Amino acid sequence: MVSKRKINVKNTEIVLFQRNQMDYISLTDIARYKNADDPRFVIQNWMKTRYTVDFLGFWEQMHNDNFNRVEFDTFKNDAGTNAFVLTPQKWIEKTKAIGIISKSGRYGGGTYAHKDIAFEFASWISAEFKLYLIKEFQRLKEEESERLALGWDLRRNLAKINYRIHTDAIKENLIPAKISKNQENMIFANEADVLNVALFGMTAKQWLDGNPGKDGNIRDYSSVEQLVCLSNLESMNALFIKQGMEQSKRLQMLNNIAIDQMKSLLGENNIKKLK
Repeated sequence: MVSKRKINVKNTEIVLFQRNQMDYISLTDIARYKNADDPRFVIQNWMKTRYTVDFLGFWEQMHNDNFNRVEFDTFKNDAGTNAFVLTPQKWIEKTKAIGIISKSGRYGGGTYAHKDIAFEFASWISAEFKLYLIKEFQRLKEEESERLALGWDLRRNLAKINYRIHTDAIKENLIPAKISKNQENMIFANEADVLNVALFGMTAKQWLDGNPGKDGNIRDYSSVEQLVCLSNLESMNALFIKQGMEQSKRLQMLNNIAIDQMKSLLGENNIKKLK
């Protein structure tokens, strides 16, 4: 599980997490609102109804290419009878469902479901509870969107911190007098690619060629840690330029610095050492 979060709905703590960019909500936690002692039976009673089996099956057919429709039809025919029993584990095992996830273990264990299914389950528990659940879920998503927007601004600002120092060093030491604006821009772009190759292992054009259809550039898709390192590399490259160091030598040194800094920032060991 990744990105585990919690919300509180009518004094009931509910765990959420993301898998494959889809939000899952704990059915076990929701069921505790109705039966705190044995939430498993609440889930099983919900799953045994014909309506629930239909709903789960239709959801899987919309989202899951590997869904076993033959087993679904068997469950559908038996649903609603007195002898019919359906557990989350049995549903997942027989139909290869992805909308429901069953986890074992004392901590983090239980039954989880995609938000579409979880809201349907909450409606079966209590219409009032469902409305409060949706309200808290939306509040959480809005807060996450605000943090993402803040993180985007932070990343872009970090990339600009030492930009002026870097460009001034290029102007003062690498750009000859009386050249055209296009020639000047080529020199700037060339030096920007020195940093790109040192950190990312590719030029801006190589990234664009390998990512058709994406907006922006390689730095727009960088992590905060990469942009912190990039900002530091700009300062170091500016210093190396003023010292008159050749570009090939600067590239090797900047690559070594990038490797060391990313290891320190997040244990990153995937930066390619240049030969």
